Amino acid sequence: MQKPIAIWLFICCALVFAMVVVGGVTRLTGSGLSIVEWQPLIGTIPPLSQEDWEVLLEKYRQIPQYEEVNKGMTLDEFKGIFWWEYFHRLLGRAIGIVYFIPFIYFVIRKQVNRLLGLKLLGIFALGGLQGLMGWYMVMSGLVDNIYVSQYRLTAHLGLAFVIYAAMFWVATGLLSSENSLQRDRATQSLRRFSLSITTLIFIMVLSGGLVAGIHAGLAYNTFPLMDGYLIPTDLFVLEPWYRNFFENMATVQFDHRMIAWLLVFLVPLFWFKARKYSLSSSERLACHLLLMMLAVQISLGIATLLLVVPVPLAAAHQAGAMLLFTAALWANRKLS
Repeated sequence: MQKPIAIWLFICCALVFAMVVVGGVTRLTGSGLSIVEWQPLIGTIPPLSQEDWEVLLEKYRQIPQYEEVNKGMTLDEFKGIFWWEYFHRLLGRAIGIVYFIPFIYFVIRKQVNRLLGLKLLGIFALGGLQGLMGWYMVMSGLVDNIYVSQYRLTAHLGLAFVIYAAMFWVATGLLSSENSLQRDRATQSLRRFSLSITTLIFIMVLSGGLVAGIHAGLAYNTFPLMDGYLIPTDLFVLEPWYRNFFENMATVQFDHRMIAWLLVFLVPLFWFKARKYSLSSSERLACHLLLMMLAVQISLGIATLLLVVPVPLAAAHQAGAMLLFTAALWANRKLS
């Protein structure tokens, strides 16, 4: 009777995936600050009249982003950025409903044991925290800044991946055979390798959040060198030195590239190592998909950089990050 729960969680995963992609487009189009209030219930209703639109535009005119980036924006132009943020928030509310109602149903039907119930409740709590984190992020761009804080943006993105991973892991666990064979030490070593790769992919996602947050993708649009240098000369121009890792375009993009290069080395190594073991067809498929998704994601990243971050390609790159993360999680599950 746990298969319906797994299917429900996979549906929620798909919605979170969509949420991340829409959130990426919202950021890329500069739409994230178009709604300057957080109204969890009333905010579900979109503007219904010309007067409603004028009120919203006037509120947007009060923030620094309008004055320094979009001054003179027409109402039609405002609508173009408003709808992306509106649908991003609406999708977040939809995820909450799609998660909460079936959860209560499964609990009432006594299809959820205590341990599973605690896991599902924990995921719901993370979802609530994500809503607060989203508004906390928006707040950072309403007073003194024209964009949201890269730190809060990265935390918001990272938490989305954590929620996705938790739901995916619980769902795949429910579908896994309870009578799986005991792993030998060699295969356990392979699983630890895959866990390390998954961790590194997550770190690369956080690094990508910093790249997006300070618009580092709009600089050094060459590959494999960074404007002719293997190691840029301006990696440590900020003081104190540690600020460079979070606020310096050169350093942030360099770090993102280095993590990608490390994955280019580690994932094929993992794939070759996996070939030495007697794995099932599904386990081997998981290893193949991880290698394939890395190739796709690296290609998307290079193209996005060289073409100076076009919105469709950049959104595809963000979607690719989640697909690569999914492939790594699945490899972990199959080897567990």
